[in-house]
Amino acid sequence: MRTVTSGLFTSVDGVVQDPFRFQYDSFDDELGAGMGRFMAATSTVLLGRTSYEEWATWWPAHPEDPFARFINPIEKLVVSRTLGPDLAWEHSTLVDGDLLDVLRELRAGDGGDVAVCGSISVVRQLVFAGLLDELQLMIHPAVAGAGRRLFEPTDPPLRLRLLRSEVTSKGNVLNTYGPFEAVVAP
Repeated sequence: MRTVTSGLFTSVDGVVQDPFRFQYDSFDDELGAGMGRFMAATSTVLLGRTSYEEWATWWPAHPEDPFARFINPIEKLVVSRTLGPDLAWEHSTLVDGDLLDVLRELRAGDGGDVAVCGSISVVRQLVFAGLLDELQLMIHPAVAGAGRRLFEPTDPPLRLRLLRSEVTSKGNVLNTYGPFEAVVAP
C-alpha cells in the first residue's frame, strides 16, 4: 500500500499560498534535508490545475534547480475539470474520473509515496475525504498577513495527530500530522 503525503510551506498565521512571499531567508539545511527525504520517497506527484499551470512553465525552464531535477521527470497526475488531456509538461497525465476513486486505486497499488505538491484545494479534498496519510506543515517564522489558508473558518472540526516535529536552526517548525478524524459534536 502506498502512502499519500503532502507538504506545504506555511506562515505562522496559516497562509499557504505563494510561500515565496514569506519565506525570506528561512530556508535552511534542515529544511532542505527534509525536502530531500520527501523527494526520495515519492514516485508520483498529484497536482491541481493552478499548481500545474504555474509549475509547468517555471520548472522546465530551470532544469539546474534541485527541485526541478525531481519534479520534471517524475510521474505527474493533474486534477482539473478545465484542462484538456494533452498536457505539455513531460510525464504529466490528466486524472480521468473521480479523484477520490483514482487515489484509492493508487493507494492500493505498489510504488513509492504519492505526494500532493502545492494544490491547496486538492490537499483539502483529500484531508476531508480521509485519504491523506501525512500532512507536513513547514511553518516559517513569519506572518504573511494575506493569502489563502489551508483551513477555512467554515470547515468542519477535524482532529489531527502529531506524528513528528522538528525545529530547524532558522526557526522553521516542521510538523507532520495524520491520520485525520472528523470530530463529532457532543
